[in-house]
Amino acid sequence: MGPAPVPESVAKQAELLKQDGNTFFKKDRLGAAIDAYTEAIALCPNVAVYWTNRALCYKKRNEWRKVEDDCRKALQLDNNSVKAHYMLGLALLDRQEFAEGIKQLEKSLELGRGAHPASYMVEEIWQELAKAKYSDWERASTKRLDALKKLEEACQNALRSYHSVDGSDDVGLLEQISELKAVFKKAALVDFPCEVPDHLCCKITLDIYRDPVITPSGITYERAVLLEHLHKVGKFDPVTREALEPSQLVPNLAIKEAVQAFLSEHGWAYKMR
Repeated sequence: MGPAPVPESVAKQAELLKQDGNTFFKKDRLGAAIDAYTEAIALCPNVAVYWTNRALCYKKRNEWRKVEDDCRKALQLDNNSVKAHYMLGLALLDRQEFAEGIKQLEKSLELGRGAHPASYMVEEIWQELAKAKYSDWERASTKRLDALKKLEEACQNALRSYHSVDGSDDVGLLEQISELKAVFKKAALVDFPCEVPDHLCCKITLDIYRDPVITPSGITYERAVLLEHLHKVGKFDPVTREALEPSQLVPNLAIKEAVQAFLSEHGWAYKMR
């Protein structure tokens, strides 16, 4: 059985309390806002937005455990809540649960793009996700480079030991060590930034694609940037100048997969400009 229906008068009172909370939040009166949302929750505990609104207050206070608790409750009520997945992801990252935190941010980005692809919220989520992905790559990269350095030193020591026993000349040893260094230098290249291929970058932003779409003219753009162009500048393709409607945009799945493959091997590319 589901929860008992809330009388309309109670629901209206809860909604007024939510509005009070919103007013307090805008004035940065976080304590008062939390109290208002808490009262709304007491009256209507099955409204997800009351929980996410209170979580947002806790987020501003850096009370991440409370953020996590409220977001988990909100997701029980509405598993498609963009804000709940987003703030839960941030809370998990704060306590260094990186894999699960990134997973939640990715879910919020997916949901956000589906609802409002050009919204400020999608941009904010992407920036936090990119920062988390870059940090994750940076930790893994440091470990890889440390391991490579230790392995290279061990190999060099093994060569020296072999040559001391074998009695070979120093020239041969130096040549082998030089070749060994070249091998390890090449192995470390994956962890050093290089140029992002042009076909993976938007022609307008010049940044790597996040959500690429293709127009009828065959040109690929970043979805949010192109939608903003269509809304503010005019309904035409920025390059070809041909008439263009938002409904004509099609996700470029091939480029999206290529970007994901590139980022999976070159995590440094998540670094924001």
